[in-house]
Amino acid sequence: MPQTEYSIYSLQKRLLAILGIVAFLFLCLFGKLFWVQIIQGKTLQTKAISQWTRDLPLAGLRGSILDRNGNTLASSYTSYDVYVRGSNITNPSEVALFLSELLGLDYDTIEEKASKKNVSESLIARQVSESAVKAIINKDLDGIYITETSTRQYPYSNLLSSVLGFCTIDNIGQTGLEAYYNKYLTGINGYTMTESDITGLELSNATTSFVAGVAGCSIELTIDVEIQKIVENVLAKIMVEQQSKGASVIIMNPKTGEIVAMASKPSFDLNNPPRDNTELLMSLSKNSLITDVYEPGSTFKLFTLAAALSEGITSVDEKFYDPGFRIVDGDRIKCWKTTGHGSQTLVEGVCNSCNSVFVDLGLRLGVDKLYSALTSYGIGSATGVDFSGESSGIMMNKASVKNVDLARISFGQAVAVTPLQMITSVCGILNGTLYEPRFIKSITTNGVKKEFTSVSKGQTVDQSVSKQILEIMEQVVSKSDGLYSFVPGYRIGGKTGTAQKYENGAVASGKYVSSFVGCWPVEDPEYVMLLCVDEPSAGQYYGSLVAAPYAKEIFAGIFSYLEIEPTNLKEDLEKLEPTVEVPNLVGYPLMQAIEQLVKLDLQYVIDGENGTVLEQSIPAGQKVFKKAIISLKT
Repeated sequence: MPQTEYSIYSLQKRLLAILGIVAFLFLCLFGKLFWVQIIQGKTLQTKAISQWTRDLPLAGLRGSILDRNGNTLASSYTSYDVYVRGSNITNPSEVALFLSELLGLDYDTIEEKASKKNVSESLIARQVSESAVKAIINKDLDGIYITETSTRQYPYSNLLSSVLGFCTIDNIGQTGLEAYYNKYLTGINGYTMTESDITGLELSNATTSFVAGVAGCSIELTIDVEIQKIVENVLAKIMVEQQSKGASVIIMNPKTGEIVAMASKPSFDLNNPPRDNTELLMSLSKNSLITDVYEPGSTFKLFTLAAALSEGITSVDEKFYDPGFRIVDGDRIKCWKTTGHGSQTLVEGVCNSCNSVFVDLGLRLGVDKLYSALTSYGIGSATGVDFSGESSGIMMNKASVKNVDLARISFGQAVAVTPLQMITSVCGILNGTLYEPRFIKSITTNGVKKEFTSVSKGQTVDQSVSKQILEIMEQVVSKSDGLYSFVPGYRIGGKTGTAQKYENGAVASGKYVSSFVGCWPVEDPEYVMLLCVDEPSAGQYYGSLVAAPYAKEIFAGIFSYLEIEPTNLKEDLEKLEPTVEVPNLVGYPLMQAIEQLVKLDLQYVIDGENGTVLEQSIPAGQKVFKKAIISLKT
């Protein structure tokens, strides 16, 4: 048999192949090590730690919410959660008996949780008081663990309920600003970690790690809590005296868009929301001033007035004649005073809130110019407020608007706005510049404060037009309705509104929204207020009778709080001395009653048809101002 001969060359090849295989194996080994230690290192380490430790959360406190002056509107305090670990409990019955008696919980439920050896930990109770925690510590039973958490607290209870909103039991913002700014307010949770065996049994002499939670940011609002208190007290009074379905107020700074106060009734206690009645809770917590629309009525006439003055199609001295109606496209559009206001100037037409005057102005403007103006004032679009769920209002498609529609839009019908949209747009024409409304003033974290500035959405009207509108608004409240809305010694402007409500596409009989929009001071407004009374049912529904008196009360409260002294008080008081005594009209035929009122220079509205007067809104013998409105029910 021949002997095999190997050359040096063939031996080298074999050696290289072996070395290659060895190198490849080592490369695979190092690759695996790299994958395990570097790529998956942190993940595997976390899994390993989770297997030989047991951890419990330590909640980071939720940030506080403050008003513009630093008053706390919402805060969090440390409370405690109680857990049990069945693997560390030798006598479940003893633990269950102690905790059920201390915390007022079901014994069987606790015993079941305390008996589970294969569960890491079971929650027994949340947000337990400090006194209960001390009792648990003093008892010193194995297997009971306590962790820190936080409880949300609202010092003013039901103040700002639909604005602030509330949190879940896990301290997650659910509604209102708590939800909108949740990512800033939420803290970072910490934890405690204790070494244990694979069954979860805590090791003897185990090391416990502690990582503290980090508090969330604090936010400062534009709200002034003292003005908010004044507003909410008056709204509570309206609900009783006017027997209304609801009442609301918004106060804004027209120069910045800052919301100084916002409130609606009914409300609820933020510390004790009705969580067991979801439908009621959602109804009360919804901020209808931002989400819901209404037909504004005569307060909307301010926008038509602003557009007409800007376009130069009228002047304050122009004369109009009102027979009590206008005929447009064959439709008879009535003024609220069906017998008409007769001859009057533009200013007198605004003071009388005469529909006929504004029908004329709307038709002169035409659809393109009126819609262009309304768009620049912010009507028909969302305001951009820092709040969820805002509606943009309802406007007819411009291409579909006929003259009769245009006529109605011009005095606040056939258009719907949110209360926030309404007051924001009013601020725009009174200030000359439209600003986004906002609640946020600043956010503070780790001592660093971020201030928020006003966002302008552009010019609305010239300053000269703003000045004319303000002067007319002052005459509205000081001449026609002085008894109800003028505060002696202070220059206030205003406009009332009364609008019918709709249900299922038709006018709802006897249901109205009475409103008042006003500003102070007329020469350079700092506060603009919108007050709405939803479905007043105490007998009256006109804005001048239902809304304006309470707006006066709120303004007076603000002046007192800010310690603003009146000017020309003596002159104003003399002007405000009522001089006309209301006659007894009950039992008289309607036309005779009207004749008496006309002779006394008093205005009237009629609730009913021709016949005998059954009721009068102001009792006989009471002294009122000239031009005061008397409602006659026939």
